[in-house]
This record gives sequence, structure tokens and C-alpha cells, in this order.
Amino acid sequence: MRRADRLFQIIQILRKRRITTAAHLADELEVSKRTIYRDLQDLIGSGVPIEGEAGVGYVLSKTYDFPPLMFTEEEIEALVLGVRIVKQWTDKGLAIAAGNILSKVEAALPENLKKRIEKSPLFSPNLSGNNNNADHLQDLRKAINNHRKLEFEYNRLDDQKSCRIVRPLCLAFMPPVWLLTAWCELRNDFRNFRIDRISNISILEEEYSEEPGKTLDDFFAAMK
Repeated sequence: MRRADRLFQIIQILRKRRITTAAHLADELEVSKRTIYRDLQDLIGSGVPIEGEAGVGYVLSKTYDFPPLMFTEEEIEALVLGVRIVKQWTDKGLAIAAGNILSKVEAALPENLKKRIEKSPLFSPNLSGNNNNADHLQDLRKAINNHRKLEFEYNRLDDQKSCRIVRPLCLAFMPPVWLLTAWCELRNDFRNFRIDRISNISILEEEYSEEPGKTLDDFFAAMK
């Protein structure tokens, strides 16, 4: 880790904790305590309001206003990769939102980090040339956020078709497909549906509430 990145990480750690020891900083950043002491003195000397002493701990003043858009090179690469995945494997709405986020971040970055966005070697190609997930993903997200029931036709792997009414609970990306986790009223149980096998989808007017035994938390508990 570059020293500039380490100094940034020290401030971030101090912001999250009431009091932080040099030993904790050294362990988290994988450097010696001597290095941490030197970094802290440099930060204090540059005007960062850090109070404390060796053997006791350090505190960053709550009044310190630290620029929110500062990223390490690895954080930039993670952001770019995430945006590229979203653009390739989600619906149009999320793809546009992801691109907007990256544009806002890029506008606030210094020139050397802007180049990391342009030249990032991390990609997420859609080799099939199409995205069957995108057809329904936006409607499914809307139904989940608004707690609205869904009706659709589902084509199983054995080509058996059925009409389902479900309470949509969450979406999970299992490359290269998305899964819809829902409470299925036909089966009276939780089910996972491949989105590329869903057709004729309708968002119903009927809303659903957090009924015990049929929630996302209940699904996760059943999976343990």
C-alpha cells in the first residue's frame, strides 16, 4: 500500500472509532507500530486534528471535515469493475444509474486517478451478446420495493409450465443468470425462480405485508 493511501486509511479508521490504539492501526494496515507513530505525527503536523499519545490511543476530532471523494487506486478499480458488471448484467435503469455514479466520481478525482478509470484492465464481458435478465429485472425490482405481488408464467427445466402468484423478496445474481427468491402461493413455500424462465409478468395491485414465516429473514433462517 502506498504511503498516501495508508494515511488516508488511518483517517478513515479514526473516523469510525471513538479511540484507536497504534497497535490496532498497525494490525489493520499490516505495518509496524513505529510506522504508525510516524504517520500519525505527519498527519498531526499537516493540520489533521488528532489527539492522543502512545500507549493510550488516538482520537480524531468530530469537527474535522475530510473530503468525501478520496479513493485509493484499488477502490477505483473496484468501482469501475462494479459499474461494468452492472452495465452488462442488469436492466437499463440500473445501468444508467451506475454510469452516472462513475461520472460523478470521475469529476471529483485528480487527473492521476481519472486515468485509472479510463485504463482499468478489469472487465465483465457478456459473451452471449444479449441479456435475458434485463427484460424483467426492472419490474421485479419495482415489485420488491413496493411490496406488490407478482403473477407470471414459469417454464421449468423440464419444460413444464405453470402460472405463479408470488411475494417477491429479493434478487440474486448467480452468473450468468439472476434468481428471484419469493414466497410462492401455489407451493405455499419459498421458491427460487430463474428470471430467464419467467414470462408474461404482471405486477398486481395487491400489496403484501411482512407476514411471519413468509419474509426474507425467514427464508435465510430456513437455509441455515
